[in-house]
Amino acid sequence: MVQLQKPWVTTIRRVVLVIAIALSVLVFQTFMLSSRTALSSPFPAFSDPETEGRSSLSNVSSYHSLRVGELSLLSDPRNSTGTSPVDVRTGEDDMLDDDEDDIDLGEDEEPESEFSFDLGNGVILKKVRDPNGGFIKLEKVVDPNYFPSTEKVGEPAPGYSFSSDGKHNAPLVSDQIKDFHNEPVSSVAVSSPLVSHTTDPLVDLSTNTSDPISTVTTSTPSSEEQATKIVSSSIKQSTETLSKDSAQLAGKSTSYNSFGGNYTPKRRKNKWRAMPPLSMSEMNSLLLKNRASYRSMRPRWSSAHDQNILAARAQIENAPISKNDQELYEPAFRNLSMFKRSYELMESTLKVYVYKEGGRPIFHQPVLKGIYASEGWFMKLMKRNRHLIVKDPRNANMFYIPFSSRFLEFALYVPNSHNKKNLVQYLQGYMDMIAAKYPFWNRTGGADHFAAACHDWAPYETRHTMDSSIRALCNADLREGFRVGKDVSLPETLVLSPKNPLRELGGSPASERFILAFFAGNMHGRLRPILLQHWENKDPDMKIFGPMPPGVNSKKTYIQYMKTSKYCICPRGYEVNSPRIVESIFYECVPVIISDNYVPPLFEVLNWEAFSVIIPEADVPRLKEILMSIPSNKYLLLQKGVKKVQKHFLWHNSPVKYDLFHMILHSIWFNRVFTIRAR
Repeated sequence: MVQLQKPWVTTIRRVVLVIAIALSVLVFQTFMLSSRTALSSPFPAFSDPETEGRSSLSNVSSYHSLRVGELSLLSDPRNSTGTSPVDVRTGEDDMLDDDEDDIDLGEDEEPESEFSFDLGNGVILKKVRDPNGGFIKLEKVVDPNYFPSTEKVGEPAPGYSFSSDGKHNAPLVSDQIKDFHNEPVSSVAVSSPLVSHTTDPLVDLSTNTSDPISTVTTSTPSSEEQATKIVSSSIKQSTETLSKDSAQLAGKSTSYNSFGGNYTPKRRKNKWRAMPPLSMSEMNSLLLKNRASYRSMRPRWSSAHDQNILAARAQIENAPISKNDQELYEPAFRNLSMFKRSYELMESTLKVYVYKEGGRPIFHQPVLKGIYASEGWFMKLMKRNRHLIVKDPRNANMFYIPFSSRFLEFALYVPNSHNKKNLVQYLQGYMDMIAAKYPFWNRTGGADHFAAACHDWAPYETRHTMDSSIRALCNADLREGFRVGKDVSLPETLVLSPKNPLRELGGSPASERFILAFFAGNMHGRLRPILLQHWENKDPDMKIFGPMPPGVNSKKTYIQYMKTSKYCICPRGYEVNSPRIVESIFYECVPVIISDNYVPPLFEVLNWEAFSVIIPEADVPRLKEILMSIPSNKYLLLQKGVKKVQKHFLWHNSPVKYDLFHMILHSIWFNRVFTIRAR
């Protein structure tokens, strides 16, 4: 009987063992599947088209490969050997010579619209959804209606005329002014939503490192197919709705970021929103107060670099008096002597390390065209500067974080989601990696780090991740946490031609400016409709319009108005900043800034009262009265100031002394000098 039981016992044991193994495998696979779902990068990856689809691309000689880069920024922070599949350049020479990777983003779109970027020469980069399967693709599209313009600036648009004496006649038909986006938006309409459904609150854009992207190129385009698909990322839709995911994200306190950590932006009461409008004198006082009271974190350990900067501060504070300077216009500066000495010390002392981590396009990819071009030009010129840049971070006294706020939004924001938390999480993950990989961030709490960001959302994106760093922001709003004396107001520049950023520079002399005030633009925000309500077609001296008609002629008309007006009105839009301020200086028109609690560009060194007029938003009904009350000799001084400071607001492909690149860099240096603390 005992012998008969043994085979059954053995069989039962084998069955139990097999079942246990099967269950273990099942549990393991389930765990790995869920882990991949949770841990996969929530962002699309872009491959290098040079390695894919070469045969098809070779048949279309008019198109070149566009390397956008991998969006899963880098490998795990623990892997510092450079084995990440992400295409990241590490050599200094590569960083200083990357023209082929510059992307010229054209006139921009509304914040929540589909994305398309004008690359110039009739080629547009579009981010669209493929109707077959719900994939997101980047397409390089040739505009069949594009023809190089040979018209001269100054030709009026339909509905406008200029008299022979230079005076402008009012529009013949005012209601023709309706669609021109002089505050640039995309001219390409994309109908389908970018992503309408996802399973992950951060948008599950799972990447496949073995074959993440298929590159497709059409043969010679027909009249119905004028697109060449250069790069596409396989981003699959799921069945759950975005609204459900948004609710999950709002209800959960943790979300995974691509660098392997949990981060949730801290909720804090927005005390700045209740801030009353500050006058220019009050803002000047705030600068002096912050400079006297604010100090960055005390370093965790001492550094010879800190002592050099502290010594520089003593020299700046005791700068010799500068008299009769031939290069600089003294009334335009708060303290010309301090500025000159600080600039000299910046040239001899400042050494910057540029972090090489981070993949394109969010990092190391400059945007050189459109209203967000300032961050891109600064990035491009910074990385090329052999005098400033050091290879060894131990030799640096400041550290540059080369990210693009514009590409951060382009790559990660889900249209119509009204949710930007994943942008913050992604940036936080990058900063966590930097802090884990290098000792420099932790030494000062990031006080010797800086970044330049021009997108409207940059204050929100950086408030939680770079609060202690120097942030050069176009959206320099005191109510959004901008700190005068630490942060830098980045000039927002509209660059129309990256190859020639100085095209159409200048304007008519003061004696030939016959229009009192000019504005034309979209009805962004709450202030502009009020401006039009009071002044559109109300007074022949006030050329105040809404959106101008589309087309090249309208753009030329817009420029001609700026070149021949005394005052150019610069009202706030959705945010406090506007490219019209620098645009006015570009065309030698006195800017009239109407934007409460906006910190004007380069505020720490420039005296804006010497070359601009600043009016409270509440005084829009009195706009003409205020402008007419300015004596003619005062206007001439203001216009002279505009012409004198113009060189400080110009981009050059090869930077020159006191140009915009150096002025931004100096303001960053200057604020670091006056906020540093000794060990």
